[in-house]
Amino acid sequence: MDKIKSLYDLWCERATDKAILDELNSIKGDDEAILDRFYRELDFGTAGLRGVIGAGTNRMNIYTVGRATQGFAEYILTVAKNKRVAIGYDSRINSDVFSKTAATVFAANGIKVWLYPVLVPTPMLSFAVRELGCDAGVVVTASHNPSKYNGYKAYGPDGCQLNTEASKEVLGYVEKVDTFDGVKKLDFDEAVKSGMIEFIGNDIFEKYYENVMAQSVNPEILKSAGLKIIYTALNGSGNIPVRTVLSRMGVNDITIVPEQELPDGNFPTVPYPNPEIREAFTLALDLAKKVEPDILLATDPDCDRVGIAVKDGGDYTLMSGNEVGAVMLYYLLSQRTEKGTMPINPLMVKTIVTSRLCDKIAADFGCEVIDILTGFKYIGEQIGILEAKGEENRYIMGFEESYGYLVGSYVRDKDAVIGSLIICEMAAFFKKQNKTLIDVLNELYEKYGVFMHKQMSFAFEGAEGMKIMADTMASLRSNPPKEIAHMTVTKICDYETQVATDTESGKSEAINLPKSNVLAYVLSGGAEAIVRPSGTEPKIKIYLTAIADSTENADSLMKELEKAAKPLLGIN
Repeated sequence: MDKIKSLYDLWCERATDKAILDELNSIKGDDEAILDRFYRELDFGTAGLRGVIGAGTNRMNIYTVGRATQGFAEYILTVAKNKRVAIGYDSRINSDVFSKTAATVFAANGIKVWLYPVLVPTPMLSFAVRELGCDAGVVVTASHNPSKYNGYKAYGPDGCQLNTEASKEVLGYVEKVDTFDGVKKLDFDEAVKSGMIEFIGNDIFEKYYENVMAQSVNPEILKSAGLKIIYTALNGSGNIPVRTVLSRMGVNDITIVPEQELPDGNFPTVPYPNPEIREAFTLALDLAKKVEPDILLATDPDCDRVGIAVKDGGDYTLMSGNEVGAVMLYYLLSQRTEKGTMPINPLMVKTIVTSRLCDKIAADFGCEVIDILTGFKYIGEQIGILEAKGEENRYIMGFEESYGYLVGSYVRDKDAVIGSLIICEMAAFFKKQNKTLIDVLNELYEKYGVFMHKQMSFAFEGAEGMKIMADTMASLRSNPPKEIAHMTVTKICDYETQVATDTESGKSEAINLPKSNVLAYVLSGGAEAIVRPSGTEPKIKIYLTAIADSTENADSLMKELEKAAKPLLGIN
């Protein structure tokens, strides 16, 4: 604790930002509050930085952002071809401040900065990195976390978030940077005048929109289907881009949730701005009683995830990421087959925690499925591999169960703008057949079986929470379960040791994926339970899959799996 108090004293002495100093003074003598802010440095991991906004080494502030950027700049200079970076930011508290902080540090290190002049979706940053020939990129966002969080995602020249190896290299540079004496900075206005910081122009916005719209497989359908939509940006960055693309593609009947239209990092209408939760749709569903739309769309603050609710009889049903992704895959494969635009050896990419219903759909259309670790950068990486072989046209789509979709290879991150367009397009296509997306999903279930999925998260805050999560994963490895929910564990996949073991025969085989702290249990009957600590939040997540011949049986099986989740993780 003496070391931590010394750090606290150093910050009290050296910090000059008034808000930071006020917070430091407010916790004077409070050992617990001081410990929470200084017990560790914010990790520069594969997702960059993410943390609570505030004072201290374990917080997002101009000093931790400056230190991370200095280390990132030093790494970039060792690999740079053009000495350029692109920076974007969303609507979160201090996102604009942190983006300018990063810009001044890069500029001081001799790296030209292309800075978006307004808040933009994360995929537009990925696009700018590639379009402007940058060596790297940064987007300031904490995605769908609660309002007290912000973050800093780092990108490579391919437009993907940094891979594990590059992140470790950057971390090595960051760890050597002194927070107060080791960070180079220029005055922002002077850097703009000198040309070291330049604002990204409207031409990049237009090229992005053109690339999004080019992914349509039925480009005229939205002009004639009479689709009625409610859209909410959840006070984030999606408002203008999503509405621009939908309008240009022919959506004329779109109602915006007024309380959630304009950017607001406090997200005053939701507990946290995540389109995966029903609370994010509360206002949209209230509005739906008057408007009676066909479909409701909600994008998260950095507009890389999109959730939907679909008219289902007299009510609206929220569809999960797995459900939307499966219908989207079917729509794209069936329509491209019908139109004769299917490439030779088509391919789709999904994460290991994403629905295996996709495997069955893809098999019927001769489409290869590649499973990758959780993290959209791995989907982007697969597109890059195809591109290097001149085969990027094989890529049909990629998606992850957490509402992230990408159709087309123009960016290398999930994109809620293209997600919103394709969702609306397929809703319009099936509306002309007097079907909803729910109807299409049920048809897929009739053909392939019912695949039901559930993600459960358990939070572990603070220093003690990190230890509990580590101990939980260690315990599962040393004492692997023989059954879960009265179903025999038939296979264990340990992505940390990269070994998959058949529990009946005892035979093992290598897993050809990067190391990751993930444990997957395959159960009798095809059910699954996958456990992983979150890479961006203080949580352990468990992904459950139930497969049955009917919705009733799948639901019953899922309830058994849910009951087994806490005992499996050792939670009372």
